[in-house]
Amino acid sequence: MQIDKLIEKERAGWQRLEELTVRSRGSSESLSEAELYELGRLYQIAASDLALAQRDFPNHQITRYLNQLVGRTHALLYREEPLRWQQLRRFYKEGFPQLYQQLLPYTAAAFILFLLPGIISFFVVWQTPESIYTLLGQEIASLVDTVEEGELWTEIEPTVRSAAATTILTNNIGVMFYAFAGSLTGGLLTLYIMLFNGLSLGAIFGLLQFHGMSSGLAEFVLAHGPIELSVIFLAGGCGLYVADGLLRPGLFTRQAALTERAKIAVQLILGSVPLLIGAGLIEGFISPSALPWPVKALVGLATGVALHWYWMRRGLGIGD
Repeated sequence: MQIDKLIEKERAGWQRLEELTVRSRGSSESLSEAELYELGRLYQIAASDLALAQRDFPNHQITRYLNQLVGRTHALLYREEPLRWQQLRRFYKEGFPQLYQQLLPYTAAAFILFLLPGIISFFVVWQTPESIYTLLGQEIASLVDTVEEGELWTEIEPTVRSAAATTILTNNIGVMFYAFAGSLTGGLLTLYIMLFNGLSLGAIFGLLQFHGMSSGLAEFVLAHGPIELSVIFLAGGCGLYVADGLLRPGLFTRQAALTERAKIAVQLILGSVPLLIGAGLIEGFISPSALPWPVKALVGLATGVALHWYWMRRGLGIGD
């Protein structure tokens, strides 16, 4: 086909398509149902004309015009929906629990990687307190000195609890993102974070048990621990999940497997941020407070059960 004949035949359609695209102002919601139908029909024609022009007239200005027109219309028709409250609500109602259950084996693996070193280091340090230096290094010396003086470091003055909550929250979110980002090292950094954090917590409890002070730390973590640790285990599971796709892509290329799994893991990580905010507030205000330990235990039990009920309710056959 001659270029002049193509322009003469299709010009009116292109102009109408451009008019509708401009009128939409980047949102298809501003067009009526009939106009949307017309937009889709004219887009298909223009895309076909573009393919013909690229084949027969690749250097002609009409080809560049059609390329731009089709590109703008494609972005209008196939753009991702903006994040809205309805979508956010749908994610937390359905998407988050479903994705959590999908990654549950990896989260369980992260939990075991945290738990086993914690148990071992607890008994080792309980029996031989000096071994804490071997496990955690000389950097732990100031904490050991504090414990040997019969003091706990968990007391937070009421006047500084707001700042403490912010610091705690920042630290927890940092640990979560590091555990996830460790997937890019083939899971090695994720493994290290889970192992080391379990080892550290177990060793510190072992030291306190030797000095008869472990109940004080246990009381401190009762309220915030269930949510905080559950999210950390989930972050570790996300890291292991992505790393598994990187190491064992199956029928996919490694890049495709990494991209697909990262999309799922990132949703879980970002979805967990509000949970860590809540845990940080509890840790900053309730955990160091003078409330009786049964109250703190009740807070931890209630929030922990509620969180895991929310995550597992569909898998357990519980209603929406």
